[in-house]
Amino acid sequence: SVIMEIRAGAGGDEAALFAGDLYRMYYRYALARNWKVDVTGQSEIGVGGYKYITFDVKGKGAFSRLKWESGVHRVQRVPATEAQGRIHTSTATVAVLPEMDAIEINLREDDLQEEFTLSSGAGGQNVQKNSSAVRLVHKPTGLVVEVQDQRSQLQNRQRARQILAARLYDLEMEKQRTELEGERRSQIGSGDRSEKIRTYNYPQSRVTDHRINFSSYNLPAVMDGDIDSFIDEMATRDQAERLSGAGDLGADAGDDD
Repeated sequence: SVIMEIRAGAGGDEAALFAGDLYRMYYRYALARNWKVDVTGQSEIGVGGYKYITFDVKGKGAFSRLKWESGVHRVQRVPATEAQGRIHTSTATVAVLPEMDAIEINLREDDLQEEFTLSSGAGGQNVQKNSSAVRLVHKPTGLVVEVQDQRSQLQNRQRARQILAARLYDLEMEKQRTELEGERRSQIGSGDRSEKIRTYNYPQSRVTDHRINFSSYNLPAVMDGDIDSFIDEMATRDQAERLSGAGDLGADAGDDD
């Protein structure tokens, strides 16, 4: 199982709308594989978009499939508010974190700062039933986790610690990967959050994964959750890279193209 986070990047409201589109894409993909999706935190902009949305995906094989989705996703399309019909480019970031118990990271209470606020609700009588939201700050790294849903405050606190532990684990894995690889360039990309991994071009109905130079020309199907072709191709390339050996990759690292 995994924790996924989608955040609007460059592009204002259009980026937030794209973040919402990506969430719905992954939600439909998860449903098709009989996985369970549980939203744990979100900040909506009111027109179907999100500044950020955090959710769990639970099911067999979730991490092995979704781990390839981590990175910067770019959209090129004409926003609904664009009167001149000009194409805008916006981005959203996707993080895919392995779910794990906080105890595995050994979180120290002295390193944590907790804040509690009322969860946003549907209004009316439902407001009284909502538990308190939790904002957890890891002081050594500055990482911030916010969790709010319809469960108890205790469960929100436990969930915040699980998410924080997953983020710290991800940071440590990235540190180890960087130390091991050094300056060697991977054939399928480093997976760094700052990389543009995929472009969704609406006028051309094209989705291109830049890590493997692979495109689909059925964008509506992709946005409806049909992303297996990208994931399968990434997994195949990764397996081929592993079989080729570190020596071959080291020889390729000097190429500029």
